[in-house]
Parts: sequence; structure tokens; C-alpha cells
Amino acid sequence: MVVERVFDVVADAAPEIRAGLPERRAKAASENVTGDEQLEADVWADDLLRDRFAAVDGVNWYASEEREDAETVGDAADGYAVAVDPLDGSSNVKSNNPCGTVVGVYEDPLPASGRSLVAAGFVLYGPITTMTVAHDGDVTEYLVDDDGRTDLGPVELPGDPLVYGFGGRVPDWTPAFESFVREVEDELKLRYGGAMIADVNQVLTYGGVFGYPGLESRPEGKLRAHFESMPMAFVVETAGGASSDGAQSLLDCSPDSLHERTPTFVGSESVIADLEAALPD
Repeated sequence: MVVERVFDVVADAAPEIRAGLPERRAKAASENVTGDEQLEADVWADDLLRDRFAAVDGVNWYASEEREDAETVGDAADGYAVAVDPLDGSSNVKSNNPCGTVVGVYEDPLPASGRSLVAAGFVLYGPITTMTVAHDGDVTEYLVDDDGRTDLGPVELPGDPLVYGFGGRVPDWTPAFESFVREVEDELKLRYGGAMIADVNQVLTYGGVFGYPGLESRPEGKLRAHFESMPMAFVVETAGGASSDGAQSLLDCSPDSLHERTPTFVGSESVIADLEAALPD
């Protein structure tokens, strides 16, 4: 099955990517298409994953936040599109904090709606390397090492929310969002590490909410719909949680361009419902 082969590629590449980080912490002499500063590790991980996915029969397009356009890598007109954030949180590499890889598998060419996702997952390079995959209505966590992946069991969002983490500079938050945060911080514990992938994994483990809001200076927020927001929403919703761009599920978003950004919130259903009630229509 194509989806299984996609995540076999991810699991096989993860130890190699992790092992290659120490010697690639320097800045690259380039920026990506949206102007973000790249590390050597960003460029290297992108090239590695592109080549590995191109070898999977049934993967027809490869897209990455490090590349301007989706690239045709197969010859099946009805194949899948794989969208990748090769090294989410790469700014954490210098300070030796968690980072990871995000993968979304779409059944339509990109740009596409979040409803086009058939599977999504992420690798977290933390104290141990894990891979979490949502597919066919289930979410499964795996331990990943040089010997392959070991099934650690199903992932379900806990019933009671415990943690929260929100990105963006506080002075740049909108008044409505800041008011919502003040209520949240009376109930939940702050957990924010500067890498979406690690912060969302905390929410999956403990319940709660992660978000990067629309800002006064950047109403569209920071996170990219195809590469970060919609794949992580797919994982969290499949695990029993909810997602939102402030008004609707992130899976109902239909980006007009490959690198479109969107306000992003994922977590426990009750907290996401309170968020949407607090933000203006």
C-alpha cells in the first residue's frame, strides 16, 4: 500500500536525519521560497526525503516548504502528493532542543483542501525518536531507531486538557486572542518550546491546546497550511481532538497557493470550542 510505503520511507530516513544534524547546524547560504532563513540541515533533509519519496511507486508529486513548487516525481496521474516540512523547528537545532519532520499524504495535486488528506504523521527528534501516524481512522505511535520502528500503541487525546502553548509575540496578539489566553492560563499549564511538532506532541500526550494565531502584523499567522497546519490537524482530529483556523476546522481550509499560511489551533475539543467562541467572526 502506498501510504504504508510512504511512512516506511519516513521511518527509515529518521535515524539518518537525526544522525546528520550535529554537522549541519550552520546557516545555509540561502533562504526558502517564503524568505525563512535556512540551516544546512533544512536543505539536506529536504533533498534526502525528495529522493526517497521519488522512489515510491504511487507518489506522483513531492512538495516541501523548502521548494517553490510541487515537483512531479512519478508517472501515475492518479498518484498521491506528499507534502513535507523536512525539519520543523530547525531553529531549535542550534540550541539542542526538539525538532522534527511533518508529512501529509494528499490524494489530489497541490494546492488542495485539507479534506484531501488520506494520512499524516510526524517524527519527533526528542530524547528518543518517535513517529506518530494517522491513517484509516487510527493514530499510532512508533519508536524509531536503526533497527526500524516498534509499535508503541494507539494515541488518543486525554479527556481532560492540561497544557497550552501559543506562538507569536504577545504585543502582536489581537485583543480578542489575548483575552482568551488570559482565561486559558488560569486553567492550564504553559508548555511552549518553539517547535510546533514538539508542542503538539505534548498536547497529544496530556490534552490541551497549541496554537499560532493570526497577529496584528501578520493576520495569516506563521504556519503553512499544506506542510504544517493541515497535516497536524489531521493527526489531532483523528486522535479525538479538534482543530481550527479560528472559525472552522483546518481540514475545511482550501488554500489557493502552495505556501499559503493560516492561523492554526489544535487540541482538546472543549478548548477549541472556547477559542472559536472568543474570536470575532
